[in-house]
Amino acid sequence: MPESPSPILTAVDLTKVYQSGERRLTVLHELSFSVPRGDSCAIIGPSGSGKSTLLGLCAGLDTPSSGAVTLAGHALSDLDEDERAALRSKHIGFIFQAFQLIPTLTALENVMVPLELRGQRQNRPRATELLDHVRLGDRLDHYPAQLSGGEQQRVAIARAFVNEPDILFADEPTGNLDADTGHVVIDQLFDLNAHHGTTLVLVTHDQQLADRAHRTIRLRGGRIVSEEMRQAP
Repeated sequence: MPESPSPILTAVDLTKVYQSGERRLTVLHELSFSVPRGDSCAIIGPSGSGKSTLLGLCAGLDTPSSGAVTLAGHALSDLDEDERAALRSKHIGFIFQAFQLIPTLTALENVMVPLELRGQRQNRPRATELLDHVRLGDRLDHYPAQLSGGEQQRVAIARAFVNEPDILFADEPTGNLDADTGHVVIDQLFDLNAHHGTTLVLVTHDQQLADRAHRTIRLRGGRIVSEEMRQAP
């Protein structure tokens, strides 16, 4: 039997508590799981179940109250803020519900931004290739305001993959899209995931999107209530 791929992400007893005046709100309760390299994992659950909080902890955007996260071989608790930012730049891509494109830059320029931040100047061919991959090769010079919501999210997907990340975190990537457009975005997200071998961890309310992943982790009240494994489609 072949060995399972080594985990790229491991969470152990992850807890997050927020203090509001004298009140303590525990958003996550001792969550433990791991995601092998190259896998896709959906985190699903009702609003307020802790999905986005968990994603932020796993990506090193926030720190847990207790417990530990190991990401791409690095214990996040051992890193300071600058070191976590460097880790994200090297290993991680992000896709958000709100697209977060720079309105004064064209689609092509938005995709090139992460490469330019890393000092890579010969970046136009790479960005163009990814926009072609998400079927926006004829929209390179359009600004976000000239693009539909689905097209903006596809630009965001191309931008997320431009650094060839080891792991991609997506927070409600179809949340602002209608059903038909969402299906197109989902297809392209998983196509790029398979094409590049990138691990995909996504938060969603969309059961159809979750069903595309190798694994589903269901949260309720900040706890894991079920896990489901399936063959990739």
